[in-house]
Amino acid sequence: MTDPDGTLASLGESAVLGRIFPRLPDAASALLGPGDDAAVVAAPDGRFVVTTDTLVHGPDFRHAWSSAFQLGWKAAASNLADVAAMGARPTALVVALVAPADTEVRWIEEFADGLREGCAALAPECGVVGGDLSVSDQLTVAVTAFGDLEGRPPVLRSGARAGDVVAVCGELGLAGRGLELLFARGVDAEGVPDSVAAASLRPEFDRELDAQLAPSPPITAGVVAARAGATAMMDVSDGLALDARRMGEASGVAIDLDAAAVGSTVALTGGEDHALLATFPGDAVLPSGFRPIGRVRAGEPGVRVDGRPFDPRGGWDPYADWDGAAG
Repeated sequence: MTDPDGTLASLGESAVLGRIFPRLPDAASALLGPGDDAAVVAAPDGRFVVTTDTLVHGPDFRHAWSSAFQLGWKAAASNLADVAAMGARPTALVVALVAPADTEVRWIEEFADGLREGCAALAPECGVVGGDLSVSDQLTVAVTAFGDLEGRPPVLRSGARAGDVVAVCGELGLAGRGLELLFARGVDAEGVPDSVAAASLRPEFDRELDAQLAPSPPITAGVVAARAGATAMMDVSDGLALDARRMGEASGVAIDLDAAAVGSTVALTGGEDHALLATFPGDAVLPSGFRPIGRVRAGEPGVRVDGRPFDPRGGWDPYADWDGAAG
């Protein structure tokens, strides 16, 4: 008799998919959803925005710190933010999950629940239209997200011009602070990530931990910024200073951040905020939710803080920061 709460190996792919599909969110744009060789998604604009991202156990998350639900939510949120940063409305996700054969199907169901609730909270019309399920010793999540520009041009990171206001929508530094807390106090005596130690940080540090493990980026603000005339925009995923440097280099300008407006060093260098960094014409009225944090200047492309060149090391780089310790 098959254990209804068994593992991937004991149930097999078809039975596991049968358990997952009913839990996944529907996409309003789907003309054909999961179950065939490929999905069919409407693209009324004649174009679509597409992005992809992976979460790998070790460099991107730790079982001891992230529940299946939180990981599903974060997988949705991080990709939805990239679509929003182009000024598009998220419409559909394709999700591939590679997991060890002994993974409990209950864990997979909770992961699907996280995807569903993340989409419902952040982009209600967006859903999962397909994906893949496979087996490996290393748990890996790969998500591809699609978005509708609704007739507008995409907002690129290369559009900032001297005189523009630099603004941000969303929290800065909370996710970085959450990760600092987990590495400092969410570990055992040997420094290995530990679920009991991580749980002891709650409820005192709920905001910081939630920002890191299950972020809530301002997805709808992407369309709002595009309609308000944003000249450039990015998802702040690798740290404000590092991503601002990328915007400056792409635009051929200097992004000059105001330290007092940014607020803290961890706000400059901490990653995975998934806030939206945007520039607007200097005389523009900033749309609701955006606050000014600097100016775009002519000069050496890159990032400055209070007019001085700033080294953005400290932001997330998966190659520079990976030490091989999965934990």
